[in-house]
Formats: sequence, C-alpha cells, structure tokens
Amino acid sequence: MSAPLSLDSSLVRWSVPPAERGDRPVLLLLHGYGSDEHDLFGLVPYLPSEFVVASVRAPLAPPWPMPGASWYPIEGLDGRDPDAVTRAARSVLAWVQDVVGDAPVGLLGFSQGGAVALQTLRADPDAVSFAVVLAGYAAGGELPGDAVLAERRPPVFWGRGAADDVIPAHLIDATAQWLPGHSELSGRVHPGLTHSISQDELDDVRAFLDARLADRAAAG
Repeated sequence: MSAPLSLDSSLVRWSVPPAERGDRPVLLLLHGYGSDEHDLFGLVPYLPSEFVVASVRAPLAPPWPMPGASWYPIEGLDGRDPDAVTRAARSVLAWVQDVVGDAPVGLLGFSQGGAVALQTLRADPDAVSFAVVLAGYAAGGELPGDAVLAERRPPVFWGRGAADDVIPAHLIDATAQWLPGHSELSGRVHPGLTHSISQDELDDVRAFLDARLADRAAAG
C-alpha cells in the first residue's frame, strides 16, 4: 500500500471560524471526481447548524482537460482500484487526526467522495461516527475494520438516483449486498434522479443528520 497523500489544509472551506468550533461535531464533505472544495460547500445552508462543516479538496489532479481534483484515478468503467480508494481514505484519516483532533467526525461524500467516505469508515471505525454516501459505492476487497463494522453497525445513509448511469451496475449491486451487514443502513433510491443531488435527497440527509445529533444528545 502506498503512503497516503496529503490534503492541503489551506484549501479547506469551513462553515465557522476557529473560535466557534470548540468540541462541536465535525461533518467533513468529500467532493466528486473533477470537482473541488467549493462544490459541496453549497449544501451548508441545508445541513444542521450544530455541525462544524469542513469541505476539503482531494489530493490528485485528474488527466487534462478534466478540471478540479480527484480522490483516485478512474480508467474506464472498471478502473476503480480498491487500494487507491483506501489510499485516499488514509489521507482523510491523517487530515482528521492532524486538524480535527478529538471532536466527533461524520463524513458526507458524493460519487468518488462517497466511496472514500465508506472506505474511511472501513479503514478506521474508531475515527468516524457515521457516513452519508450520495451517488457513491463501497469499494471491493477486505479491510481490517470490516469485522468491527459488522459488529457495531454504525449509521450509514446511502442515497442515489434511479436514473444514475455513472456508477457501474455491478458496484451498485455489490454495495447493496455489503452495506446491510456492516452498517445500520438507511437511504432511498430517487426516481428520475441522475448523477446528482435533489431537494428530496437533501431532506433525507437532513433527517439523517438530525437523528445523529439526537443520538449524541441522548448519549450525554
């Protein structure tokens, strides 16, 4: 396994200044292929204000002329190497350890970022409280954290569009088989939705995140 790449902390967009963060829970946004830290940051007004939201930029540059950044290379429909997804996940974990500290962390990722969100949860179940996966999938292979997830079943929301033809069908099928045994799964397939995010899906995400805040309050 290659060493994790570094995430550039100077490129992170935060929803609140440092003085207001304290020990509030952090929601880390992981964008999709060819995008950047500005993309998902537009979701902040739709998310619970109790979270400190941090939107990071992926560490790789996709091949020209594709703009933006990427978490791992994509070469054709089957060119999604699980080891490359794990490398990206370990980059996220290293950034969380260096920057976030002891605050509880949840992940919200779109497409590539969704795959990295799940892989980060798999790589270190102790570092991540939950994951929101939008138009993403679970990478193949096995990780040491899988057995822990099967026992703990952390909350995961998986939302996707019925008209999304970007993620290969075999990855969707594999994810649908893997997630129920490794998480407390919720989510929805939205009719007519393509490889994007709808208002209905955002409403589902908001309800999921509100439930996570309620869980935290109940735990004291």
